[in-house]
Amino acid sequence: MILSFYRMLTTLGAPLIALYLSRRLKKGKEDPERFSERLGIASIARPSGKLVWIHAASVGESISMLKVIENILQKYDGWSVLVTTGTVTSAQLMKERLSGRAIHQYVPVDRVKYIRRFLEHWKPDFAIWAESEFWPNMVVETRASAIAMVVLNGRMSKRSFERWKNYPGIIKQILKSFAAVMAGSELDAKRFIELGAPNVSAPGNLKYASGPLPYDENELEKIKQETTKRQIWLSVSTHPGEEAIIAQAHKTLEQTHNGLLSIIIPRHPGRAEEIAIELSLLGLNVARRSAKQNITPATQIYLADTIGELGIFCRLAKIVFMGKSLVGSGGQNPLEAAWLNSAIIFGPNMDNFEDISSALLEAGAAIQLKNASELAPTISTLLNNPDQCEKMAVNALSLAGSMADIIEKVMAELEPFFTKADDGP
Repeated sequence: MILSFYRMLTTLGAPLIALYLSRRLKKGKEDPERFSERLGIASIARPSGKLVWIHAASVGESISMLKVIENILQKYDGWSVLVTTGTVTSAQLMKERLSGRAIHQYVPVDRVKYIRRFLEHWKPDFAIWAESEFWPNMVVETRASAIAMVVLNGRMSKRSFERWKNYPGIIKQILKSFAAVMAGSELDAKRFIELGAPNVSAPGNLKYASGPLPYDENELEKIKQETTKRQIWLSVSTHPGEEAIIAQAHKTLEQTHNGLLSIIIPRHPGRAEEIAIELSLLGLNVARRSAKQNITPATQIYLADTIGELGIFCRLAKIVFMGKSLVGSGGQNPLEAAWLNSAIIFGPNMDNFEDISSALLEAGAAIQLKNASELAPTISTLLNNPDQCEKMAVNALSLAGSMADIIEKVMAELEPFFTKADDGP
């Protein structure tokens, strides 16, 4: 009943949806050159042969799928991969990381008309949904097209779980549309089962299989030369409100750590100008990477406001604070830092990475703050104790590497779906 109402609402609400998209376009949250893709209008032709469609909502989900895509292309010669995401940042990242038989499109907005248009053009033979972004119309229309669907690296945070429990009819109908749910952890699997998902397994979290991030060796060397003999710490994927906390921590720290450099990588680079203004008004000397501003001895905060360069800065800094864990909720993926031998710090809000954050804490690879006031003293302790910092970093790398075989388990569970599609018409 609720699902039918949602479908009717998204059909009749076309003017409101158009207004919403228009506002997003003006704010730079939509890609003007490829906006038609959001309406289900493809910008490129469908490749010949079999096609697997992988939907990954944003940056984190799409990165977690890269190893899967690589393995699909190596193992299944006659297949191409279509990746859909919904954000400009993820599209830019996929442009850099996909090539050959792997292509990217923006996911259509969840209106029946747009979804049908998308499916009629691409005609996928098999669909993989990364993690847990379930758009009802997309699920229903894909199922109606007799396309096998699985959830891969399925994540069900406590908050999402509690919310979906209020709508048991709609979530059960959505989950039963999937032939299998491959959860990222045993806890996620338990929650999916309780919500009514059939054929649930827990091969493990694919984020463990991502491996070290790529980087530009020349750029890393250049920044190393600019920061010689300076103590450095890094804040990754920060959200509004956290930059001010980091700025205050820097002011406190530089009283006892002369020449300290704090590097900030905002989750959304489009916020960089407002962040730079905010920190400058607090009396800090800020340099922006996107503006090609060098790090000088006077630079206190370096804004690494570019895309795809996290690999450089995690190799530069031994101490990494994960954003969205002090302000907001959910946290960000700490494994990217773990793979690069970093001591990891995060706040109390890590609901989206419960299994990973717990594993890191248990391994002695991370420190969890109770609140923002603990950030500066924790950073200071690690700066003053390089042996402790190195031990945490080694533990983090060891934990990340110990789970690298997850990709083999995942590919084994996916194989029957590729085989069945190959045997079909």
